[in-house]
Amino acid sequence: MTDAPPKTALSLPNLLTVLRILAIPVIVILAISGADLLRTLALVIYILAAITDFFDGLLARMMGETSPLGRMLDPIADKLLVGALLVAFAWDHTFSLFDLIPAFAILLREIFVSGLREFMGTQKIIMPVSMLAKYKTAMQLIALGICMAEPMAPEIRLIADAGLWLAAGLTIWTGWNYWRGAFKTMTAPVEPDL
Repeated sequence: MTDAPPKTALSLPNLLTVLRILAIPVIVILAISGADLLRTLALVIYILAAITDFFDGLLARMMGETSPLGRMLDPIADKLLVGALLVAFAWDHTFSLFDLIPAFAILLREIFVSGLREFMGTQKIIMPVSMLAKYKTAMQLIALGICMAEPMAPEIRLIADAGLWLAAGLTIWTGWNYWRGAFKTMTAPVEPDL
């Protein structure tokens, strides 16, 4: 599918993505405030931000307003939201020492794959987002939402931990798939110029 030029750079889908990015510092500050009311407000804003992750791409396709800007901003917004919350929850001790393992794995993978995709782009090789990677992002967002709620509802601790580890597993798996595909491309024999 080719990109239809959006009527403006800030079409509704792109505006939703920008709003998601702008919501990140608000979510983080409220989430680590220590007050249940503020953390609940952070959770509500977070849920709205996570929902926009689903709707921005859907709206862009429905409205015929997909754009290179949107394709660039959407994964950046996802990684900023996930990364900011992982760091915030490590900093404010929402995460136990045990939780730091999957949190660190998620952060490392996101940085690694972003760098890998950037490098592959310099080689004129596009690494499209896989469906599994979309499920990975959804699982990360769900797991972090549960982790955000956990201090207010300690009985969901096991669910929060399981969600975080499941998200890390999917994250590592998709990272491996990207690496494997990139490695095959980088090590393939080069046809000589005639």
